[in-house]
Amino acid sequence: MDGRAYLSVSSGIKKALAAGQPVVALESTIITHGMPYPQNLAMAQQVEAVVREHGATPATIAIMDGRFCVGVSGEDLERLAQEGATAAKASRRDVSSLLVKGVMAGTTVATTMQIAALAGISVFATGGIGGVHRGAGETFDISADLEELSRTPVAVVCAGAKSILDIGKTLEVLETNGVPVLGYRTDDFPAFWARQSGHKVDHRFDDVAELARVIAMQADLGLGGVLIANPIPEAAALDPVAIEARIAEAIADAEREGVSRKALTPFLLKRVFELTGGKSLEANIELVKNNAAVAAQIAVALAERASPKPTLHRA
Repeated sequence: MDGRAYLSVSSGIKKALAAGQPVVALESTIITHGMPYPQNLAMAQQVEAVVREHGATPATIAIMDGRFCVGVSGEDLERLAQEGATAAKASRRDVSSLLVKGVMAGTTVATTMQIAALAGISVFATGGIGGVHRGAGETFDISADLEELSRTPVAVVCAGAKSILDIGKTLEVLETNGVPVLGYRTDDFPAFWARQSGHKVDHRFDDVAELARVIAMQADLGLGGVLIANPIPEAAALDPVAIEARIAEAIADAEREGVSRKALTPFLLKRVFELTGGKSLEANIELVKNNAAVAAQIAVALAERASPKPTLHRA
């Protein structure tokens, strides 16, 4: 028995995968822990609509009722959104316990990758990946997302790493784990709310078809996942100096209140939202939609590569 025994894949996703059609995985911690209801539900529906507009089928992933649910929609999606932060936050270490307990959980980047791979989905759109937290030299707080990228053959489209992290150290850990960091139409690794972090990507590609070729090659070679850095649209980006000041305030507040470990990222995102007067949330929604559009285009390019070419017969 393997993890597929616990999969519940919606009929629409099953049909799309069986037909070799493009499918894009979507995480659910952004729904449960990223923003309040009903904004979270509206955001999830908007992101799914963007995926469809660009020719792919969206597959929102969560843990519900003791199952890995792929293609959460309708009443289940609303139930997930209403549960919000009272739902569990599922990273790899939590999966077995949450399945046994039968509780509802939003899936992190790491767990969404794990479940997407089990379902046969190779492209995943998120906001920003987790990484090495500031002060990790003392706390050793490093996201499981980074190791998951090294071993799970899923391409993750993101707006870089969340700005609340130590981005330089995050990229060093990705390099150590052999994860290729590819920039889509950028030489600079983005910093979530800002288009640039001051660090470079490993390789730049300006064409989704070329990205699809790299992803296919990575899978053929058994080399694990691929990280695709896609900057937030310029019109939605926040001033990097101003957002860095707000992040510093949020980190100081977290230290003062003793917030750490898995509670830290939701706390910091909520505090930055408050300190920016809601502008960080608006930017977050726009960058997720932008990532969903690029992920759908990549999934379409991958599906086209995999589809058999018609044979031409001479008369």
